[in-house]
Amino acid sequence: MKKIRVGVVFGGRSSEHLVSIRSATSVLAHLDRERYDPVALYVLPQGRWIVPDRLPAAQTEADAREYVREQEGRQSRTSREAHLVAYPNGDQALLTIERRGAEQKGGHDTALDSAVVHGMHLDVVFPVLHGPCGEDGTVQGLLELANLPYVGAGVLSSSISMDKAAMKTMFAARKLPIPAHTVVLRKDWQADRRAVVADIGSRFVLPVFVKPANLGSSVGISKAKDEAGLAQALDLAAEYDRKLVIEAAVANAREIEVAVLGNGTPEASVPGEIIPSREFYDYEAKYLDEGSRLEIPAALTPAQTAEVRRLAVEAFLAVDGSGMGRIDFLLNGKTGKWFVNEINTIPGFTTISMYPKLWMATGLSYTGLLDRLIELAIERHAEKQDLRTSV
Repeated sequence: MKKIRVGVVFGGRSSEHLVSIRSATSVLAHLDRERYDPVALYVLPQGRWIVPDRLPAAQTEADAREYVREQEGRQSRTSREAHLVAYPNGDQALLTIERRGAEQKGGHDTALDSAVVHGMHLDVVFPVLHGPCGEDGTVQGLLELANLPYVGAGVLSSSISMDKAAMKTMFAARKLPIPAHTVVLRKDWQADRRAVVADIGSRFVLPVFVKPANLGSSVGISKAKDEAGLAQALDLAAEYDRKLVIEAAVANAREIEVAVLGNGTPEASVPGEIIPSREFYDYEAKYLDEGSRLEIPAALTPAQTAEVRRLAVEAFLAVDGSGMGRIDFLLNGKTGKWFVNEINTIPGFTTISMYPKLWMATGLSYTGLLDRLIELAIERHAEKQDLRTSV
């Protein structure tokens, strides 16, 4: 049987670069070599795509940092660049360019003696990119132009789901329960800090959460308990985005997550609960602090379990999801009211990440999950090929 060649894209121009390397480590290690021929495509922090000379083996953030340093050093001496051809190109959708005799000066190649160009066929692409320039529809748009099947959400779904403000608008249109929120532009915050703080104070009772609209892995998120903390939180979020989301804190909140898998008829996993080592599940609690715990399945009543799985599928459909998505919920521990917090269209993918662990608890192995996602990508692409592209 002919193997399926899978381009695994990871890294990227995002503050979630290191998390992506760790996710890709697991994906590349678990792709069945009897069925797949994986091709690693590493996007350096500056945005340059290369074919790395070795696969990542990053179990920790320190390992990921070392991988970045190693690949940055090697590509500056003898680089093997990777370029997706942004038009349907059959057997040469991926071009690799090996530059010889080139030196890096100011980010550009100089003194180029020669370059060897190879074309390569890809059957499907598996983006393992978290955050902007990877999970937000940008890479998905490139893959659409190249007419390549790819794992996960399409352009529209990716961009909506990345922007927490747009996402909440879609959830509200579907009449899904969401926390009260407002949006502040960075330019308005910088122009009149006092007026912004006063306006937020008139809308909400503190504490509130302040988030960059377009980011993941809880980067740049703060819980503000007073006006001084609110100003600090807005400053931090403004370092990462031009659009800031302020959200009412849910009292006595339990953090529940559900994994969704599928295209037109998606299925929901058993729910899991995050018990953070800190006040909330921030970046440190997710990736650096070993004190956080995941309880799978979550300690919920049968009725609560059924409801949160239903809401997860509804949230997935609200953003026109496909392939995969992890939906995060907040459950008021006293009233029992559910709130849809957000959806992640390329969730963390290490073997200890919530998304694959939820499916393992539901009866689907990590390797089986990769198989299913690739099947869904090829299925969705085949369906689109039946559409007319001319009048």
